[in-house]
Amino acid sequence: MLSSKVFLNMQRLALRPMAYSTTCNPKNEVFLERLSGKDEGITIINMNRPEKKNSLGKVFMAQFKEVLDEVKYDPKTRVVILNSKCENVFCSGADLKERKTMTQAEATRFIERLPQPVIASIDGFALGGGLELALACDIPEKSKMGLVETKWALIPGAGGSQRLYRIVGVAKAKELIYTAEVFDGKDAAALGVVNHVVASNPIDKSLEIARKILPRGPIAVKLAKLAINLGSQTDITSALSVEQQCYAQIIPTKDRQEGMLAFAEKRDP
Repeated sequence: MLSSKVFLNMQRLALRPMAYSTTCNPKNEVFLERLSGKDEGITIINMNRPEKKNSLGKVFMAQFKEVLDEVKYDPKTRVVILNSKCENVFCSGADLKERKTMTQAEATRFIERLPQPVIASIDGFALGGGLELALACDIPEKSKMGLVETKWALIPGAGGSQRLYRIVGVAKAKELIYTAEVFDGKDAAALGVVNHVVASNPIDKSLEIARKILPRGPIAVKLAKLAINLGSQTDITSALSVEQQCYAQIIPTKDRQEGMLAFAEKRDP
């Protein structure tokens, strides 16, 4: 069952005061880029730690949490793209030199908790925690990836062991994690780990998808994400109840009323 607390939190999204301070600084290891014009409503989270191949260090994770908190409560952000500013690398995983002093909370970031859909634009390697980061997104893209933690006598600790088997099945997830296999975008697409494999810059494909989402009802998109995420964690009976509660939330909104009027008048909302 979906608690009223979940819906109350969603209703508060636009009520939290915004503070645009340091999160848009391109010198940061993680920074925001808000698009304008026809792309207004698309926010890009850029990972920018080239000297460490975007490994998940303490400063990186602190800044990542800061931008996630800002995006979560930004009423203007309707679609999020997770992007790397480092050539041929999405994220190389945990910074093992810092990992010994990092808590589990610092090593784990649940992007799926963002109410907006999140597209991972993967150009290059996404290894270990880097793939776990991508698995938390709604629409991952391409490249070389793998949960390689067992190679270093670790296990996936940022949700990878739990998210991967829900996508590829228990047996295949065990094989990929036990062997620390690195697979390419084509294999990832065949496994269902990614939605699209592109030959050119994946950010272009990510923007194409984001632009398709942008004109859709923002409350409907957020509630659809919530229904899918919560429903996928329970049995079908409970999941259908979750769906009905999400559906009930959309009925009184102006978005839904405009959508129905546009349908009756045979025009775009």
